[in-house]
Amino acid sequence: MAGRARAATSPPASPPPGKQFAEVVVVRHGETSWNATRTIQGQMDPELNDTGRRQALVVARRLSREAKPAAVYSSDLKRAAETAQTIATACGLSSLVLDPALRERHMGDLHGLAFDDAVRRNPEIFSSYSRTQEIPGGGESLDQLSKRCVSYLNTVAEKHKGERVIVVTHGASTEELCIHADPTSPVRGKLYNTSICVFRIGGGEWILEKAGDVGHLDQGEFLEDAFGGDGVSA
Repeated sequence: MAGRARAATSPPASPPPGKQFAEVVVVRHGETSWNATRTIQGQMDPELNDTGRRQALVVARRLSREAKPAAVYSSDLKRAAETAQTIATACGLSSLVLDPALRERHMGDLHGLAFDDAVRRNPEIFSSYSRTQEIPGGGESLDQLSKRCVSYLNTVAEKHKGERVIVVTHGASTEELCIHADPTSPVRGKLYNTSICVFRIGGGEWILEKAGDVGHLDQGEFLEDAFGGDGVSA
């Protein structure tokens, strides 16, 4: 069933009575050296850098002080899996579920290019945000990315009705989840490393309660580091 878009409000909209929703907390992974140099990662597999590991510890500490999740799910790419493992350990969970369905958008021939070079080579991909345009070299369209990620979160939500779960994924993947829930959400390029988005999902309905929260990084040494990931290099 397609989700019925509902804009995030402040305070968040209350789920309709009589429906069981899962609270799905989506976290973007910590920073990598590719984020720091604005290199397109897509489904390439660099690991976290030192800044990313510190960010993961800080977001894990924050989440460990909130309601305990029933489970942690993650993309199987190293940068997400390491972030997720740090969160799972802090939250007292002995295991996590890794799944390629949560991977970043497949960027085809653009993998490994500097972002500015990629824009010069393929301006149409970055200027139009065409929903159906696939990236040359086996890359995904935005519609394909959205279908993959939304389908997976619907399955997770169905399994965890009435529970809180944490999902660790990537920049473009998270943008698509936010836009599915609220098509007016201005999240393009604004979901920084370890940013938090909170959804209520149930019966095909999605409510976006929070998007791009990096309050846990607003302190000391992390204030400067927080924005090393810019939302375009995944």
